[in-house]
Amino acid sequence: MIPKNLKSLNDFIKKNKIEVIDLKCIDLTGRLHHISLPVYDNILSDLLKEGVGFDGSSYGFRKVENSDMILIPDLETAVIDPFREAPTLSFYTDVLLTDDARTPFSQDGRYIVKRTREVLKKYTGADTSWWGPEFEFYIFSKVKYDTRTSASFYEIEHAEEFFKNGYHAANPFDVYDDFRDKACKLLKDFGIRVKYHHHESGERGQQEIETYFSDLLTTADNIVTVKYALFNLARQNDLFITFMPKPMYHQSGSGMHLHLFLTKNGKNAFYKKGEYGNINEFGRFFIGGLLKHGQALSLFTNPSTNSYKRLVPGFEAPVALTYSKGNRSSAIRIPAYVTNPDMARIEYRPPDSTANPYLCLSAMLLAGIDGIVKKIDPVKESFGPYDKNIEDYSMKDKIHFLPRNLEESIDALELDNEFLKRDNVISEEVIEQWIQIKMQEINSINTMPHPFEYKMYFNL
Repeated sequence: MIPKNLKSLNDFIKKNKIEVIDLKCIDLTGRLHHISLPVYDNILSDLLKEGVGFDGSSYGFRKVENSDMILIPDLETAVIDPFREAPTLSFYTDVLLTDDARTPFSQDGRYIVKRTREVLKKYTGADTSWWGPEFEFYIFSKVKYDTRTSASFYEIEHAEEFFKNGYHAANPFDVYDDFRDKACKLLKDFGIRVKYHHHESGERGQQEIETYFSDLLTTADNIVTVKYALFNLARQNDLFITFMPKPMYHQSGSGMHLHLFLTKNGKNAFYKKGEYGNINEFGRFFIGGLLKHGQALSLFTNPSTNSYKRLVPGFEAPVALTYSKGNRSSAIRIPAYVTNPDMARIEYRPPDSTANPYLCLSAMLLAGIDGIVKKIDPVKESFGPYDKNIEDYSMKDKIHFLPRNLEESIDALELDNEFLKRDNVISEEVIEQWIQIKMQEINSINTMPHPFEYKMYFNL
């Protein structure tokens, strides 16, 4: 067990002959960065006091003319990095400005999460939000892709191919069960408990690993860690994995479903026996907030152009801003198999792993808080419950759906963002910068000819 306080960590470093301190941080888009420091006496004390300076403009945080920033390790996140040859102790970091007060950077995802926790307690009385992510991803044996002025292509080789459906497929057809076993053992070493793993429905290598519940900040950190661990494990095994929402045509998309509930005084704040799904009024208001702001949320939960190739009817895609106990096309599902009152929860199904987890989880929680504060009743708002196929309802024209593409998601956020600014948790500056980043991605893709366009138009 790795200690989490300064004195014990200093002893741990000496006892285990740690040679490197590694500081990790994601940028606004969710891409992981790190910097390594050779160990010397009292290095942690110096890092807590002075931090490490870095170029914030290279992370997309600041402009070039004012880009100096500081990384400070969070001792609570200490873990041995198994992918380094030298014994390495790794930390996630908080980002500070270089002013005299060492002010926390308002766009730092971990700072946003901490502010969201404060807002949760202030406005709802709940003490903790609990999150259980499902990680869906594909494993390929070989991948090639490139985009140049005169060429654009991707080519995938996969070791699996089922006749119809790979869901819970058994070996020998489930080729990567041993890989998932290794991944779960590795995640345990990182302090992440795995609930289960299995082959997902995608016929050509889709996998799922589901982890147990953790608090808001720990879950956001864990999402970054899971991706880091799986990418590195795949490389060690000469495999390729991707968390892209839709890496292949006519194959199931990969999401990052998020199970969540709140607690008050240590007790589940959503539970009431006998109510629909055993979810009480407090929980329904939370559902109402999530669905009311679902279109705007999509720019944080589904922030890539590829996200909307997954969010289409069919393939159990959660496209409808509705809730139910079993309808997997609904954005919110109340798991019908849960009988433990302590585990009464909802599952928000739209998110995918292209999201910045700190922004994604914070935005979701702020939407739910808004629903509680404003007492948004999902039934009165026609959000459900809908337990049949939505196509079977005569009132389906009243049902709202998620945006069809990233442009619509931007439009939705521009029209609906006040719930994010409660107590200035996600500032106008963050929202504007996020929209600008996404517009740049859209423009890059819109100006690049697609290989399928050659098939459609080359000889027209």
